[in-house]
Amino acid sequence: MPDSTQPYGFWPSAWSSTDAAAASRDFAELRVGLGGVLWSQFDPLDGRTCLWLCRAGQAQCLTPAGFSLRSRVYEYGGGAFCVGDSGVAFVNESDQQLYWQDLAAPPRALTARADCRYGDLHFDPQRQAVLALEEQHGREAVQHRLVRILVADGAREVLVEGADFYAAPTLSGDGQRLAWIEWDRPQQPWLATRLCVAELDHAGRCQNVRVLAGQAADESLQQPCFDDHGRLLVLSDRQGFWQPWREDQTGQLQALACAAADHAAAPWQLGARNYLALAAGHLLLSWWEAGFAVLAESGAGAGQPLAQAYSRFRQLAADAEYFYLIAGAVDGLSAVLAIDRRSQHCQVLAGGELLLPVAQVSRPQALRFATSDGETCHGFFYPPHNPACRGPVASKPPLLVFVHGGPTSACYPTFDPRIQFWTQRGFAVADLNYRGSSNFGRAYRLRLQGAWGEVEVADAEALVGHLSEQGWIDPARAFIRGASAGGFTTLCALAFGRMFAGGASLYGVSDPLSLRRSTHKFEGDYLDWLLGDPQQHAERYQARTPLLHSERIVAPLIFFQGGLDAVVLPAQTERMVAALRSRGVAVEYHCYADERHGFRQAAHLAHALEAELGFYRQLLSS
Repeated sequence: MPDSTQPYGFWPSAWSSTDAAAASRDFAELRVGLGGVLWSQFDPLDGRTCLWLCRAGQAQCLTPAGFSLRSRVYEYGGGAFCVGDSGVAFVNESDQQLYWQDLAAPPRALTARADCRYGDLHFDPQRQAVLALEEQHGREAVQHRLVRILVADGAREVLVEGADFYAAPTLSGDGQRLAWIEWDRPQQPWLATRLCVAELDHAGRCQNVRVLAGQAADESLQQPCFDDHGRLLVLSDRQGFWQPWREDQTGQLQALACAAADHAAAPWQLGARNYLALAAGHLLLSWWEAGFAVLAESGAGAGQPLAQAYSRFRQLAADAEYFYLIAGAVDGLSAVLAIDRRSQHCQVLAGGELLLPVAQVSRPQALRFATSDGETCHGFFYPPHNPACRGPVASKPPLLVFVHGGPTSACYPTFDPRIQFWTQRGFAVADLNYRGSSNFGRAYRLRLQGAWGEVEVADAEALVGHLSEQGWIDPARAFIRGASAGGFTTLCALAFGRMFAGGASLYGVSDPLSLRRSTHKFEGDYLDWLLGDPQQHAERYQARTPLLHSERIVAPLIFFQGGLDAVVLPAQTERMVAALRSRGVAVEYHCYADERHGFRQAAHLAHALEAELGFYRQLLSS
């Protein structure tokens, strides 16, 4: 098709909002077992997450109708299935109970505790049981503990309790040692945790419990595992990055040779696996360089990158012949990969579809730019790209700044159907890893302490200035959008600055104090870290609460909200909408009654994209 000149932001594209919404199908978790590899896959078209088993190159869905795999422990879940000798244990989304499924039989319930949720599952082959993190919702408090559930009859035994939070129960190969991560309020798991280990007696009860690492309040540990010699490994950030450490003969942790980079992201979800202990002391490692992931094996062949066509790696697993993982790429959907351990050949077992011709994909360019106070900030830039269209010679494209949630999270240089939806239509997109994001070391990650609502807003504004200096965008037509914590940043940017011509808040925080009163236990102290104690630092809350400064917002806004959201309650968003409308600010509001914190239904995802596009086009036309 010959190209034609069209105004930026108004380019026609066959890549529809429905296409983009359907493309949000993704893989969640992956494990090896049952003679093959298993993964869970979310499909927005039916709203379910199903388990798949691939053996000898043939994949089959194991999850019958009426079931869906998803944990809601800590609200964000993870570790929703584990693999046993003859079947799998999984958390059913609707009731949050544990089920066992033999390959030749339908699932049967292992638990029936309506006040409990389960997650972070780990199979105990010696005792034919499932280790799980149990979250009990009592009338006055939410309690967490590690439990063991027998596969045969669902008998339950408490293994560890007393700490505020637990994660990552893991057994040594001989079943004689149990390791886990724990932490107490007011910490978050990316700030300070403890690595604990216990010996198990003949009945499987914990004895001689000790804290192996994390006694100090400035070390975060995650993803413990045992190697084939029974030595405990863990990722620790005591040297500034999450890197692998291994237990020595004296029981102390020693740093292993690796890149000076984060080898994992902030542990918002349970069940992550970003490195593997292999035979002979070797490791399979993944880490980030300038925001792009690298995968390599230590030991023999050390430093030779694997799967170089991919830019993000997660859920690593292995058997004698293959490495398995979920990988993201810049030009196609996430894929389940099998990497031959001898030839290093990559085979795609599932996913990886190229939904757009490669020539039509806007590819991420790593950004590294100076902030207003001379520090360094990171992100990715996606130029407008549609081979059938070009913009007027005398104009520059409008910009959409994507602000990720968390805020202690990150954006990744992988194919994002939403970003391609915008670049296909003549928008430039900048995906911002503001100071406070993970994957750039502990100091960068902690930069938001007490400074939320200021530092990341300054970074968004510095980003616009940087892109303008490069001549890549029109700074007068810059918009900002974000979900959850990214919505807070969006509202702060519009209330306390004039850099942006409009914005979109998707279930965004407009009243931090209201969020603090209603949020769940996992994030119960997060606001105090981000902004400070509301009694001691009342002025910060006053100064950085968009709802209290709605009169300063003059730029138009569009809001999207889930009616079942338990993190940012609908009433919070509706108060903000009402305050703006009372002053005559141009506002749109869309509430999806059956969505939670993060939209999952394809129809809603598509509607939100269309509504947001129409909103920006109105502003570009005015």
